[in-house]
Amino acid sequence: MRKVTLIEGDGIGPEITWAIKEIFLAAQVPIEWEEENAGQTTLTQKGELIPETLVESIKKNKIALKGPITTPVGKGFKSINVQLRQMFDLYQNLRPCKTTKGIKTRFEQVDIVLFRENTEGLYSGLELFDERLGMADSVARVTKKGCDRIIRAAFEYARKNNRKKVTLVHKANILKSVGRIFLECGEAISKDYPEIIYDEKIIDNMCMQMVIKPEQFDVIVATNLFGDILSDLGAGLVGGLGVVAGANIGDETAIFEAVHGTAPDIAGKGIANPTALLRSAILMLNYMGLNEYGQKIDHALEVTLADKKACTGDLGGKAGTKEFTEAVISHL
Repeated sequence: MRKVTLIEGDGIGPEITWAIKEIFLAAQVPIEWEEENAGQTTLTQKGELIPETLVESIKKNKIALKGPITTPVGKGFKSINVQLRQMFDLYQNLRPCKTTKGIKTRFEQVDIVLFRENTEGLYSGLELFDERLGMADSVARVTKKGCDRIIRAAFEYARKNNRKKVTLVHKANILKSVGRIFLECGEAISKDYPEIIYDEKIIDNMCMQMVIKPEQFDVIVATNLFGDILSDLGAGLVGGLGVVAGANIGDETAIFEAVHGTAPDIAGKGIANPTALLRSAILMLNYMGLNEYGQKIDHALEVTLADKKACTGDLGGKAGTKEFTEAVISHL
């Protein structure tokens, strides 16, 4: 029985993590939850955003599933998500975006997997503010090591999953140094994977191409800020943040998460959609080598999403979190 750290989070977090626990129990997944928390709830209860007990739990278990959490705004707190990624060197942000039967969107054949560098770039925290001059600087620091490992991770994923193409996204025409190192790493690494088509696109053109013809893309790799933007764009192509999985992966530790917000306006009403967190949990099972359980739950989820009566309001249905969860369980 493998132990996994479970972070229920804030807002709708407790409701959607409840759904995951119920589905995993019904599917007889051989894991044991070790429950911890972070965010606004723990700040109120314990006076700290990231309790040491949570850090120790992740260090010990190496795998965590995280609901949405709130970092208080305007009070000087650094993003909890960014802190956890840097603390455990979770340099791969993985975001699959795939068309789902039953979720109507403008596009029908989207199947993109986006790799975002997760620890460097404009998220490095290298900032200066001169109040006297009214001037601020944010430094987009990247390293060759950081570029190499995220690009190689994208190519390795493509090879292992029979993906045909990797597209590298940059702004080397303007960001001469930062863009150049990322682009040069991509060109060098692509030579180790001759069976995979490699191309590169400038970020602004990439955004346009993704909303014109997203089916032309397969695996995408980008630096931190560009990857952040493109991953949400990709989610928009397939139904929104409420239906896509997210993972933060390092060499030793991985945290899987719902990428949407805490939705405090609907918290406690029993109408939250657990799909994003459930898909992240399925991603986690595949990462752990528990593929048969992941496939079983994924199939049950797909059947549920194809039935409007079983879907939550954001997907055009009238079911609540409990009814949606029961529908998934009934299809296991």
